[in-house]
Amino acid sequence: MLRDDINNAVKEAMKARDERRLSTLRMVNSTIKNADIEARGQGKPPLSDGDLLGLLQKMIKQRQESVELYEKGGREELAAQERAEIAVISTYLPKQMSDEDVKAAVAAIIADTGASGIKDMGKVIGALKARYAGQMDFGKASGVVKAALTG
Repeated sequence: MLRDDINNAVKEAMKARDERRLSTLRMVNSTIKNADIEARGQGKPPLSDGDLLGLLQKMIKQRQESVELYEKGGREELAAQERAEIAVISTYLPKQMSDEDVKAAVAAIIADTGASGIKDMGKVIGALKARYAGQMDFGKASGVVKAALTG
């Protein structure tokens, strides 16, 4: 379903002659195809929508890091280009959870899994990724989980 949305958006961008959007969506499609090929090589099925959301989040994170580097280097035009790509990619992610929602979700998962200590952190993060794929930054969520499990 997410793949269809992206392919339809490519067609719309072509018709509208929106070069920035078109090139970004083509790059997203290329990344998805490469990930599918890699998965097939490992004997796995094509990526699910949940996997695609994780892939899109990874792409956004890479661009955010690039923005920081370009700004430090005084290359504002390249930083603006990366921000435009982030905006396009972000339209395919579900609304991100607030910090309070993340804390509530972490507390619920800890209660559901019966996690009691830091050794259960992997189990909690795995359950969060299964239930909230694409809805939270798991880098930040891991800090919340660690704080909750250590006391």
